[in-house]
Amino acid sequence: MESGSTLGQGRVRIFVSGALTVILTLLICAAAAEGMLRLKNASMRNYDIEMWRYSRELKFASELAVLGHEHQPNAKATLQSVEIRTNAWGLRGGNVSETPAPGRRRVLMLGSSIALGWGVPEGSVVSSLLQAKFEAAGQDVEILNAGIGNYNTERYVERFLHRLTPLKPTDLLVLAFVRDGEPLEQGGGNFLLRNSQLALTAWTVINRVFGESGEKSLVAHYQRIYAPGSSAVTRMNVEFTKLAAYAREHRIRVTLAMVPDIHNLDHYPLQFVHEIFGKTARDNGFTYVDLLPALNGIAASDIWAMPGDPHPNARGHALMAEAIYPVLATPVTPAKEE
Repeated sequence: MESGSTLGQGRVRIFVSGALTVILTLLICAAAAEGMLRLKNASMRNYDIEMWRYSRELKFASELAVLGHEHQPNAKATLQSVEIRTNAWGLRGGNVSETPAPGRRRVLMLGSSIALGWGVPEGSVVSSLLQAKFEAAGQDVEILNAGIGNYNTERYVERFLHRLTPLKPTDLLVLAFVRDGEPLEQGGGNFLLRNSQLALTAWTVINRVFGESGEKSLVAHYQRIYAPGSSAVTRMNVEFTKLAAYAREHRIRVTLAMVPDIHNLDHYPLQFVHEIFGKTARDNGFTYVDLLPALNGIAASDIWAMPGDPHPNARGHALMAEAIYPVLATPVTPAKEE
């Protein structure tokens, strides 16, 4: 009996030792793979990793659940080889006074990563280019950039109403995108995805292999999101109605400029989304600018921020600013609410 018991204990020890060896080997391999990935991604040419770094270095979890996250104030990071800095308000750019100087127009631009100017130097972003155009025309106009990556209509409207109204803008420029009606999940992912490039890379590969892809699936996705009477469209309309009510009360002019998806600008498949935003803008008394004609026909290789990153590059921002400026430069006084 004792001999059998000793033999059994020996087998257990061998099994445990073997299991620990396997686990230790896997951990060492994972650590080595993590290190090699981080070394490789130091080139800042991996779009998914740069977005991951953006969330770690320039964002924080907001106590307002509806916002999900916000920009860290007075922060700076080099992402995708481009420096992004924020001021005390979490806006991209340098410091601004709390209220505009007497007689000065203050245009506050709302939106997501395209408004932020992801992958584009600060001086080449729509907001900076508009600023330069107004200065060249001798007009006292100030353009502020409140774009934040991974925001939708609900988030950027609620951030304005909760955080940015003290800036007292005379104008709001909504740089809308086709994804802005899409619901966004709250929360920041699990521990591994927040802290490991290896885990993020594996998750990205799995999603691309097993997820839907291609233009047909993209169109079908947006058809579901923007289906008549969908909860997403209802939520979006509620937010724009809130924004319109605040704008009327405070005599703020609102311009909504619609940015197209730039995967296919030759035979554009998402015009139906633009029509929904155009109707919403007109229903709320906003000036509407469709930016598709300004970008129509440009090859993806000529307008993407870099391969794998479907954000407009500096050329795209310049074309958008050219289309938006004449509209903003036209003097319009919003009607006072009766």
